[in-house]
Amino acid sequence: MRDRTVARSYAETLFELARREDAVDAYAEAMDVVARLIAENPRFRLFLETPRIGAEDKKAAVRRAFEDRLPRHVVSFVLVTIDRRRQRLLRDIAYEYRMLLDEHMGREHVHVTLARSVDDATGRLIAERLSRVIGKEAIPHIVVKPEIVGGLIVRTGDKIFDGSVRRHLDDMRRRLLQAALPSLAGARAAHAPVPIPED
Repeated sequence: MRDRTVARSYAETLFELARREDAVDAYAEAMDVVARLIAENPRFRLFLETPRIGAEDKKAAVRRAFEDRLPRHVVSFVLVTIDRRRQRLLRDIAYEYRMLLDEHMGREHVHVTLARSVDDATGRLIAERLSRVIGKEAIPHIVVKPEIVGGLIVRTGDKIFDGSVRRHLDDMRRRLLQAALPSLAGARAAHAPVPIPED
């Protein structure tokens, strides 16, 4: 949790700088480049994160890798994370920056679980419907889990809407098990033959 808090703090600092420069999208793309290089190149990640390698060597490598490709302030920001020994959080910082950008742009990430995969047109329809419901642009992240049988499960922030067929079946089963069933004696009495009086 502490790493997440620190990453968020760094991302907020960078985002504030990006707003002043009117470059929030450009900085997001630049941080994505940094995060992708670290994720896809284990040797580079190890080089950045190994304590035995001096900060100046790391900063020189960062300058060579990014100086001609990224905005100057983003490169300086990465160098500061090395000075403060926070370079291992660069991918988390990039993620948190994206979250800040989405908040700023009125977008919300929504996790959607479906029983089967859908085509692009259906995906767009889901996004449109969710956007109307939550009152902002929804960015759906669709996961397929056949075990929910049908319907969908939507999670946004700390709210979950479970409209899966599996949940409805489970609810029905629970209600049936909790229903007050007549006792066996009562059932026998209800079905006992009516005595016919003798003349």
